[in-house]
Amino acid sequence: MKSQILITILLLFCRINAAPIFNESKNEPNDILIELSQAIRIINAHYTSVFLIKEAKLAVINRDLIAASKLQEKVDLLILKDQIQEEIHHLRIANLNDVSKIRYLKGLQIIKILYEKVLSLDHHFASVRTFNEISKIANPNQYPEYDKLKELLTNKRDKKSAFELTSLLGTNTIASVIQTLTSMVSSSLSKEEKEKELGKVECILDFTLRMQNDLNTIFFETAFLQTSNDKIKHDIEILFREYTKPIGYNATLENCRTNDDWEDITQKMEDYLTKMKNTSGSTQYKMQVNLDFPVDRLLQFISQYNYFIDQGGKFYEKFSIILNSYENEKQCETKLPLEYKKLKADINVAIEKFNVAYKPVEINGTKMKEILYGLNEFEKVE
Repeated sequence: MKSQILITILLLFCRINAAPIFNESKNEPNDILIELSQAIRIINAHYTSVFLIKEAKLAVINRDLIAASKLQEKVDLLILKDQIQEEIHHLRIANLNDVSKIRYLKGLQIIKILYEKVLSLDHHFASVRTFNEISKIANPNQYPEYDKLKELLTNKRDKKSAFELTSLLGTNTIASVIQTLTSMVSSSLSKEEKEKELGKVECILDFTLRMQNDLNTIFFETAFLQTSNDKIKHDIEILFREYTKPIGYNATLENCRTNDDWEDITQKMEDYLTKMKNTSGSTQYKMQVNLDFPVDRLLQFISQYNYFIDQGGKFYEKFSIILNSYENEKQCETKLPLEYKKLKADINVAIEKFNVAYKPVEINGTKMKEILYGLNEFEKVE
């Protein structure tokens, strides 16, 4: 009777624990891992208490078997022993199922949170100024002051020896600057006028010529990060499909998110566990493997996500160093484009996001065992 009460309490705990499984107050995978660890510890502790009661009864039966002298008494004790051993067997299966359930649902919650982070990163890369601003601040032809100088030199040039760059070379920074300086030397401007006009664009020319390659590096590496994030997004959608396939849920991750369909997944999980409980042998084992394998896939994805976030953070730290490396920044501070300052601010915000909002999931050896096997370091190993 006492053991039945404990089992009832345990099952009630599992139902309560699964009900708020998608509570929005928990929005970090590391919080979910802490909950998982606590839940596994409580589940195993409850079952351990039941096992101890059963094993104590077995010890009494074994002692009585030794002392029994009548055949019928021995038979009755052996039958009772078989019953208790069968109960222990079913309890171990129930223990495994309850741990699998909480691991599966908590894993699903982690997928949901990571998907939101990936979508946020997708939005970040889509809206970052880098793509639009690099071309503006890396090419002197984009600056009004430089256009005015070129127009002035066109009017002051020697008509006989002057030439125009082709449309292709006209957009090339080096070719454009060479032509401008050459035109200035050969123009009819006085020495004082040449120095005055050059002084108006010296910061622009110095900045663009020194920083163009570095700015292009930021452009291409940001494009690489966006492509990598697209792959992460694709992979987590595939992970979700494989994760929910065993329990019979067929909608995509995007549709599940749009329709807020998480409760339906939980119900299908309950139905799957009920079906698994009513089977036995190889069929039950296969269903258990089908439930456990997606959790292993989740761990692989977490490693992939962690690598990408760590890589992204390092990229943006490098971008910050690049943007702060312009040695004449103080001297040319008033002449530098606003886009340059905005880009620096964007990079600093991105570094903060990679360190805080998108930070890697903490998976150490102990948490790995808890997710894969439902074990924690405080449990006794038999």
